[in-house]
Amino acid sequence: MVMFVMRVGCSVLALGACLAYANPSLPNLQNLNFLQYTGQAPKGSFNAVNPVGWTGGNGLIFIDKPGTSTSDPATACGPTYLSTWGCPSTLAIPGGYNEVEADGNPGFESGFNYLVTGLTPGTTYSLTFYQAASQQGPLSGAFSGDTTEQWIVSLGLSGLTFCNGCGPFDPTFGSNQSTYSNPDPNASVVATPLMHTPSHGLTDWNFVSVNLTADATSDLLSFLAWGDDGTTANLPPMVFLAGVNSQPGLNGVPEPGTLFLLGAAALIGLGAMSMRRRKGGRATPA
Repeated sequence: MVMFVMRVGCSVLALGACLAYANPSLPNLQNLNFLQYTGQAPKGSFNAVNPVGWTGGNGLIFIDKPGTSTSDPATACGPTYLSTWGCPSTLAIPGGYNEVEADGNPGFESGFNYLVTGLTPGTTYSLTFYQAASQQGPLSGAFSGDTTEQWIVSLGLSGLTFCNGCGPFDPTFGSNQSTYSNPDPNASVVATPLMHTPSHGLTDWNFVSVNLTADATSDLLSFLAWGDDGTTANLPPMVFLAGVNSQPGLNGVPEPGTLFLLGAAALIGLGAMSMRRRKGGRATPA
């Protein structure tokens, strides 16, 4: 019976793994950790650092060095503009990484892109990465209040665009929201799970997996930071990106699917123990 339960457990784990990784990863991606650049060393604006293979990134988008020191000018929470209240923890990504820090207000940023080749039109691909969030810090501004943050991700012939203030009026912030889109009508566009950051706080790294369908053999992979539902109010939600196409579970940050599998395995193990106890408690026939 125990062997049967173990086999069932392995089958469940295998099924979960298949479900989590049913789609192939986006091919031919390089410099996913922003370690290669032709400009200045981080911390600096996206265009000043100029990471190899990436385009766009105008406005308040930076490439930072990971770290939690408020005195290190290369970190997000250091003294260099644009500082944040909190620094995301350091991830254990093999080979190291730099991180993208982007202002979540569409009026102060743009999307950034990577040309992906070798795609099969109509095929759905999996893309994984880590996201985190904080707020513009005491060295850059004194705003107080809760914020929300997420990434908009697309795969298509064009990069992501937005219309600043074209959305409905948001009474919470007293301004209109913005709207985002991709000029390619067949582009795949998804939004990551929403992060909720308390005033002067930090939402640390969490693992994200999205599915994107190619519509050509070469498409632009595009990222756009999106804070407070795209409000045009001059608020400071800051969105971080690291480890594009990383494996889950780095630095103790599990993938949601992994949590499900661990829970399923635990339930199976408890069931096996219960069966063994019941079997061991039976009276021996005379």
